[in-house]
Amino acid sequence: MSAEVIPESTPSVPIPSPVEKSAGHVIVCGLGGIGMRITEQLRRAQQAVTVLEEYADRTQLEVVIGWGVSTAPPFGTSAATLAAAGIRTARAVVCVLDDELKNLEISLVAREMSPSVRVVTQLGNQAIGHAMAERNGPGAVLDVASLATPAIVEACLSRRIHEVMIGEEAFLVARLPVDRSDSLRGQYGDLAPIAVVRQVGADADDTMLICPDRDFIVEPGDVAAMLGTPAEFKQHKVDLRDHADDPAPPRAASTPARAMAVLSGIAKDFDPFFYKAVAAVLSLLMVSTLLLWTSYNRPGMSALDAMYFSVETVATVGYGDFNFIDQEPWLRMWAIFLMIAGVTTIAMMMAFLSDMLISRRLNDSTGRRRARGMSRHVIVVGLGAFGIRVASALVQAGQRVVIVERDRENRFLSEAQDLRVPVIFGDATQRSTLDAARLGTASAVAVMTGNDMVNIETAIAVHDSFGSPFQPERIPVVTRVFDRALGRTTARRFGFQHVQSTEELTAPWFVGAALGLDVLGSFSIAQRTFMVSRLAIEPDSGLAGLTMDRLSANTRVVALVRHSSGLLEHPLHRITRFEAGDVAYLVGPYEELLGVLRQSRVR
Repeated sequence: MSAEVIPESTPSVPIPSPVEKSAGHVIVCGLGGIGMRITEQLRRAQQAVTVLEEYADRTQLEVVIGWGVSTAPPFGTSAATLAAAGIRTARAVVCVLDDELKNLEISLVAREMSPSVRVVTQLGNQAIGHAMAERNGPGAVLDVASLATPAIVEACLSRRIHEVMIGEEAFLVARLPVDRSDSLRGQYGDLAPIAVVRQVGADADDTMLICPDRDFIVEPGDVAAMLGTPAEFKQHKVDLRDHADDPAPPRAASTPARAMAVLSGIAKDFDPFFYKAVAAVLSLLMVSTLLLWTSYNRPGMSALDAMYFSVETVATVGYGDFNFIDQEPWLRMWAIFLMIAGVTTIAMMMAFLSDMLISRRLNDSTGRRRARGMSRHVIVVGLGAFGIRVASALVQAGQRVVIVERDRENRFLSEAQDLRVPVIFGDATQRSTLDAARLGTASAVAVMTGNDMVNIETAIAVHDSFGSPFQPERIPVVTRVFDRALGRTTARRFGFQHVQSTEELTAPWFVGAALGLDVLGSFSIAQRTFMVSRLAIEPDSGLAGLTMDRLSANTRVVALVRHSSGLLEHPLHRITRFEAGDVAYLVGPYEELLGVLRQSRVR
């Protein structure tokens, strides 16, 4: 197979002309969010699509009609609308509305009207999602946040190894830095090449060669993504230590440094007037100690006695061991003033202390106090559906996490408490908030709010906080950006290396589920999404009888489960032939996998 060189700025592929609905069309409910991307990719796969007008605005409808998509107007009820959209002859129904209750309703109605249609729905509520999945029939129940979280966590942890299950066996996709000029076969033996990323210059985008031949020559500075079993990596003596090519991580703060950070944080929690009250009390005690030491007689006082008597007078405890009965009148007048002033300042000081301990500011500063002294932690900005999933996954991976959130009434706060993760309330674009989250000692930052522009602004603020020159490979700043084009533009403009497009990460799962491609997992290489999928070779499939070299050059068949023996075959060769009843496991960009799926239907 030859490899295709695809630069980062690959132009979009023209939308193909409409296909006949006789092959079965896909009904899409909702063009907001990932709905537009799903519709676009279905059309690129030459799949007929019908969009429900009720769940799209005029601009969206004009765009999809230009792609050759048909539309169905609303007819009062979901059942009537689905009937008008051709539910009886549809291949699949995809529900990706922002309203999950509406997704649930349409899915249930669609399943009741057509038991054989593939129903693919977005449901973030895990309890409802599990209940739906058990009786969903053909199709899938998917959650955007859950699908995107693994890729985001891998970027936060700088992992260069991704594990996928193929059949009953674990396979690894490892991104390996090339240190000498040689062929892929010479360096990695029979490991399957998935991609090679080549840096072409500081002012140009990197290029990616997808599924190159094993005889392809790589050069120092390239990064090769290779796939194989752990035993195969060990056989070829490939170093799989997950941070072998990363610079040394920042050292954890020493005990004195952590103690100073804790004390400094406590000091910042108090109201500034508290320190004025403390200063007033100390001033009174110093003046009183000096006066009593020099002027108190019958008997006289040492400096320690003077300090002791001053403190008990201010505190109004009066143990009876000293008194002012036999002292000069002016000294007794001083005692009256000292008691009144002492009571007043002590009361003020205690009021400010109580405010710090039991007021609303205690709740606001809890996260800040828990974050003091932390190091090698991950900062998650934004406590939404994505943020809590990412935080939970990081905690499960053994990482310490600090969350930064603006909304004190956020509905995911209870989940963060269950995870025992400190939450700092504030604006993450402000230096003071980032300092409170201990940005200087963090190992990674994940910017996960639901607003693309807020995420970009926050990422810029984080980069600026580290100063210049910033080393993105040392402290990953993973930025969630919904739109794929905006994400790539932002990465090039600001030099971000870890921009994750949720549209690009999740849309392939919905498209694959709608068309019958069983997606097993996804991973990113140089911000390009690759999918691992399973495809059954039907007796009337266009792939039955074909050899591997007849597939797209940008698709790698990793393994086959033979129908005749039930055994997993790996590695495979160019001349390996598909047989009816086999199950093929494929890796590649999902556009290419959809092409293979389309090819499998042609006879």
